Amino acid sequence: MASSSSSAGASAGGTGAAAATAASVAGSIIGSKRKRGGGGGSGIGGVAGRGGVFGGIGQEGDGARDSSDVMRITPLGAGQEVGRSCILLEYKNKVVMLDCGLHPAYSGLSALPFFDNIDPSTIDVLLLTHFHIDHAAALPYFMEKTTFRGRVFMTHPTKAIYKWLLSDYVKVSNLAVEDMLYDEKDVLRSHEKIEAVDFHQEVDVDGIKFTPYHAGHVLGAAMFLIEIAGVRVLYTGDYSREEDRHLMAAERPPGNVIPEVLIAESTYGVQHHRPRVEREAIFTTTVHDVVKRGGRCLIPVFALGRAQELLLILDEYWQAHPELHNVPIYYASSLAKKCMMVYQTFSNMMNARIRQQSKTSNPFQFKHISNLKSMSHFDDVGPCVMMASPGMLQNGQSRELLELWCPDRRNGVIIPGYVVEGTLAKQVLSEPDEIMSQSGSRLPLRLTVEYISFSAHVDFAQNSQFIEDVASPHLVLVHGDQNEMGRLKSALVSRERDHQLHIHTPKNCEAVELYFRGEKLVKTMGSLAAKTQKPNTRLEGILVSKDYTYRLIAPSDLQEFTDLVPARISQRLVLPNQAPLSLIRWHLDSIYGSSNEDEDDDSFVVFHTVTVTDLGKNRIVLEWEGNAVNDMIADSVVAVIMQAQASPASVKATKSTRSCSHEPRVKVKTEEPDTEADSAAAGVASSSVQPPDELDEGAAAAAAAESFEVVAAVLKKQFGDGAIEDARTWSGPGDTCIFAGQIRVDAELVSVVMDREKPLEVKCSSEEVRRRVLMVMSRLKKTLQPVGQTWEIVDEA
Repeated sequence: MASSSSSAGASAGGTGAAAATAASVAGSIIGSKRKRGGGGGSGIGGVAGRGGVFGGIGQEGDGARDSSDVMRITPLGAGQEVGRSCILLEYKNKVVMLDCGLHPAYSGLSALPFFDNIDPSTIDVLLLTHFHIDHAAALPYFMEKTTFRGRVFMTHPTKAIYKWLLSDYVKVSNLAVEDMLYDEKDVLRSHEKIEAVDFHQEVDVDGIKFTPYHAGHVLGAAMFLIEIAGVRVLYTGDYSREEDRHLMAAERPPGNVIPEVLIAESTYGVQHHRPRVEREAIFTTTVHDVVKRGGRCLIPVFALGRAQELLLILDEYWQAHPELHNVPIYYASSLAKKCMMVYQTFSNMMNARIRQQSKTSNPFQFKHISNLKSMSHFDDVGPCVMMASPGMLQNGQSRELLELWCPDRRNGVIIPGYVVEGTLAKQVLSEPDEIMSQSGSRLPLRLTVEYISFSAHVDFAQNSQFIEDVASPHLVLVHGDQNEMGRLKSALVSRERDHQLHIHTPKNCEAVELYFRGEKLVKTMGSLAAKTQKPNTRLEGILVSKDYTYRLIAPSDLQEFTDLVPARISQRLVLPNQAPLSLIRWHLDSIYGSSNEDEDDDSFVVFHTVTVTDLGKNRIVLEWEGNAVNDMIADSVVAVIMQAQASPASVKATKSTRSCSHEPRVKVKTEEPDTEADSAAAGVASSSVQPPDELDEGAAAAAAAESFEVVAAVLKKQFGDGAIEDARTWSGPGDTCIFAGQIRVDAELVSVVMDREKPLEVKCSSEEVRRRVLMVMSRLKKTLQPVGQTWEIVDEA
């Protein structure tokens, strides 16, 4: 792609069009950079960009690229694994964290994402997609135990459930105090800092724009569309494209929105789910068979999420089968009552079926299901159905009941959702002969084990179709084990599509780096946009930058179009002064060129910028309008004034009016340069600066002596301390000589005349030596020229 970045300055050229233009963005793969952990996936082949293909695999340190144009996506968790979802997004010096969960198979610090790889204080925004442990349970630790001070956002249902769910998690964790990551107080303190947002509400936090969309999965689950500097990233979190009994399907952002990057889950890889009706039939039949043979049916679930879906199914099935009315169904959770309240409160965020039913009755007021707050209220007699948390059987009531019921062949356990590697639920699915109890004893596993997936994650068909619909050029797969993620990537690569798709499968702590180049366009406003400008017209104004947008505004329009107020800063500095004002002025004129006199004889202007005024009583005042350039000039004026007072020649001039001259013992003959080339090589530039008429003779001699001393010092440094054999300088009014004399260089005698008004003269019998001296003297003469002959201040007024 041939687009190029442009930088904006104090003035900008352009058409002056008032219409805003969106930045065109192109993306290329830089590659995957490992910060910690093993190798991993990277982009495939040539690079897809918006509007064309450019790049390939870029190299680090590419000087042509601005590092802020590189987007880094780093999984701190959920990289080629399921659990502890935590994705770091960095772009344009903005940092966003997506989810902050714990790994259900581990405990203590080992369950956390790799926070040691980042500086939490640099994170601007943290977005939480839903309340599940593997996406939200590390948040209290991150907010209360680290240096993170950013803002945290989630939807209203997620915030409501977060507090209860994590407080319950702390109680049932069954960890020693020293292994606990946080306590209930930390949960409550973090809850107070969380900001709730509505679906489809766009939020802007210092240039980071994001909008939550329905993700299905569980109540309140959101996928986030994030935009930074015109580049959009869609993070799905866990999502489901299938509408069930109470939740709507995940929605795609508006059709005209095509994110540059899609970060999507890959939980089920290339697996296909059974149709929902078929799954429900198998589930209810299996439950019926267990209780029919006099057994207890254990269904381990998370307290919120799939539990409500299964309760709706069971309540409807029991209602349709009177012979089961004497078999109790228990929902064992300390949060049972609170959970139902949340679902009733946010029924407007569910599917059309629930919203319609809510108008006449409470869809979550079950006839055949009893809430069981604790096991002390449970009378374990006869067949029953028990839904208990947690879903991974790691601890809590579901673990206790499994250990209690596993020896009896009449009993059964139904695993209704995805289970993570390393958990007891995953182990049970392999139907071992025995399991290890929490006390350390071995228990026989004789009950029947069934896996019927009601997991609200997309399968291959739903996931691949969503990826094609979104049509992002870059896909980053997370939340899937290495094998499933690899199979999904292979399947997607083999598909034909209208757009190029580059798939990345990073491991934990491995950064995917993508380069996006956006055109920096300036929008003119107000009087600058009053008429259409011709191409290459120079426009001047104040460049206002906010959230990666640029506006050029005339100073007179600032208050109308911005909150800025124009102001001028007048600087005033009083200095002690022992030297005559005429001497000070001569020194300044020598540096800056002839000064401009005010009407007052005691005042003059240096370089059209700094006004110098004699206040009397050995004081002078400097006044100027403050800005970066003027302040620099004022600093240099102060330095010249202080030097003018401190130099020995100036001190002598203030004490005596006796003239100073050095008459040469050998008269130097002044001749024109031999050739025009010699004259050009000398870099002749006449100076208009002379000792002013009003400068007394002693002060003029002192000033001329300073220039002479500078030339003499340089010549001695260049050609040796004994190089100057005879020399003189200014001899009186009307004389413009700086240095005239003879110097000896490599046994050759060289005649030199440096005059303010005449060309430089260098004579020597050796051409090589003459050119050496000529080069040194030319540079000296340029150095002694006033700044005003080489630099000009443009009066913008």
